Amino acid sequence: MSRTLFMRLLRNPLYWLLLLAPVVIALQALEAGPAWVLLTSALALVPMAGLIGEATERLALRTGPRIGGLLNATLGNAAELIITVVAIRAGLLELVKASITGSILGNLLLVLGFSMLAGGIRHGEQLFDRRKASSDSILLVLAVVALSIPTFFSQSVNGLGDASVETLSLGVAGLMVILYGLGLTHSLRSPSSALTRPSAESVAHASSGWSLRAALAALAIATAGVAWLSEVLVAQVEPVVLDLGISEFFLGVVLIPIVGNVAEHLVAVSVALKNDMSLSVEIAVGSSLQVALFVVPVLVFVSLLLGHPLTLVFNSFELIALIGGVLIAALVSADGEANWLEGAELLAVYLMLALAFFLLPL
Repeated sequence: MSRTLFMRLLRNPLYWLLLLAPVVIALQALEAGPAWVLLTSALALVPMAGLIGEATERLALRTGPRIGGLLNATLGNAAELIITVVAIRAGLLELVKASITGSILGNLLLVLGFSMLAGGIRHGEQLFDRRKASSDSILLVLAVVALSIPTFFSQSVNGLGDASVETLSLGVAGLMVILYGLGLTHSLRSPSSALTRPSAESVAHASSGWSLRAALAALAIATAGVAWLSEVLVAQVEPVVLDLGISEFFLGVVLIPIVGNVAEHLVAVSVALKNDMSLSVEIAVGSSLQVALFVVPVLVFVSLLLGHPLTLVFNSFELIALIGGVLIAALVSADGEANWLEGAELLAVYLMLALAFFLLPL
């Protein structure tokens, strides 16, 4: 990477966490406790995930709106996708399902809640595109309905191991990919899109000196770093669950989604503070759409190749949390107006769910 790029990254406090990467190596060499290794590797993952997102945005800005939109839509959740693929290879399928739940809830309740709270405190009542928010909410409800079908079907046939459940999961995943493709095609023809939006940060720094070679190098290095740190993090999950008694669901719902998307989360809050609530809502809802309609089907098909088939069968509490989170977010965004009280309400619901997942029996 160029000296200019390196210096600009150095000025961003988020990337200072890269210094924890060698600490991870040292902790492993010293055979430190799994909780310390997990925490350090999770923190080191944050700047790696952020670098993937920023490099993708830079490539998108250099390739034109159509190809750029496709890059944004497909690589927007690359870090989280890598982490969950590593978890599938390790056979931690419940952790993967929890991370899916956590990603959707985190974007709709935590990120949107913080954005509305921070923006409302600074600017009072804020307005955003009600029609776009309504359209995206309908698509999210449809995605959650699709995720619910295999669960209800499994309960009706009394067994998770039934081959028909796996077949149904594959069919639902295939239809979700088609729906994602249709939505992507529609959004590429629209002036604004939750599936293809550039982040405010990337637009603000569009001329900051990132060459094509630098963006590709950053993407390659960050992807390799995420893959390595994901291996380290996932390997510590079971020891931490046994040693500390923390629920695997809690790690999946809270830790992994935040680690994989914290850079984008910060962008959503920052643009809300700049009184651009429309973009903030698009970032939060768009990330949830990408997870539900793209990441989930990819994980289902990849799991077959890895020998650990992932069925879209969630436990009852996960399903209730997903349905409730989507409905609450849809209701809050229905009027096209946001204020600090609505943000506080979304955050309260997220904290209630996080506490419940923390207390969920192992």
